[in-house]
Parts: sequence; C-alpha cells; structure tokens
Amino acid sequence: MKVLVACEFSQIVTSAFRERGHEAYSCDILTTEGDPSWHIQDDVLKHLDDGWDMIIAHPPCTYLAVCGNKWMKPEYRERFPNRKKQREDALSFFMALAYAPVERIALENPVSVISTRWRKPDQYIQPWQFGDKSIKKTGLWLKNLPLLIPTDIVQPVFLIYKSSTHKSGQSKYPLQWGSTGISNWKDRSRTYPGIAKAMAEQWG
Repeated sequence: MKVLVACEFSQIVTSAFRERGHEAYSCDILTTEGDPSWHIQDDVLKHLDDGWDMIIAHPPCTYLAVCGNKWMKPEYRERFPNRKKQREDALSFFMALAYAPVERIALENPVSVISTRWRKPDQYIQPWQFGDKSIKKTGLWLKNLPLLIPTDIVQPVFLIYKSSTHKSGQSKYPLQWGSTGISNWKDRSRTYPGIAKAMAEQWG
C-alpha cells in the first residue's frame, strides 16, 4: 500500500508502516529526523494527487485547538491581530486534507474548533490506551477506516514539576520530554510510538 503521512517530520508513523512492508512517505516543510529518502520536504497540498492509497495527516493544531480560544478575545486583538485569519487558514488546510482524492484518510488533532466548524471526530484516543504512560486527548477524523482499538491500556504517569516560568503542578508529558515536563512544540507534535504501531497494524 502506498501511504502518505502528512505533516510529519519525525517519521514515527511512516516508519511503523514501512516496517510492515508498505511504501510509506512522510511529508513536511521541515527536514526529517528519519530517512530522507522516504521524506518529501514540501507543501503537502502539492502532493495529494500522487496516487496514494491512504493519507494519515497531522495538520498543525496551533490555531485550531480550543485551548487557544482565549487569544481570540477582544482584549487580545492588539497583541494577536491576525489570529482570526490564522485560524481560518488552518481550517482551510485541514479541510483540503480531509477532501483529498484518496480512498482512505485519517486526520488527527486535539480537541479543536473542527468539531463545530465541520464535524465531531469519529473517536478520541489517548496514548495510555496504546502502552505509552501519557495523556494527550486526540481526535481522529476517519474516511473508510475503522476505529482504532486500544492495544495496551496502562496507567498514565503524571510528573510533578516546579518552574519559574510555568505554573507548577502536574504535567501530562512523559519524562523523556524534560525533567520539568515542559516541552517545545516539536516534542509535543510527535506521535506516540504505541499509537503509530496500532495505526500500522490495524489500518495497514
């Protein structure tokens, strides 16, 4: 099967499919952390018609996630004057992927405005349902693909952290992302290995 993993620089999902014998490529405007011979460094919208059997897409959530709704309030307009347009552009990008001319499509995003602007996800999944002891509620919008079935339910682990720049408390991020539990956007964007493996096994 020819698989495109859109908006992925890490190749975590791409590698999971390739390990099962599929012709899988990642595509991102960023350089890959994996094998560059299986990476398309370009705007993914230019490659939707390249004969894929499946697309798994991870469109950026910065302007879509509901946790960013506060920045849309009137009191933040001077600070973030382009926020409304950025959200509309992000939504248009998501929908272009959703309506790509491909038989099987999976799009993932956290709790976001997609639920009200288009439709609710077919399911929400958590890393701890697939063997990774972390919490990251993620929605899946599916076309001609079955719901992901949990493979290894474990107890999520919370890290207690203290920080001079962030509110102290419980972190949902795994230990390898830093002793404080605070990570950068690249760390947070990576798919958990257990979820990637389940995608490859159940959808591949």
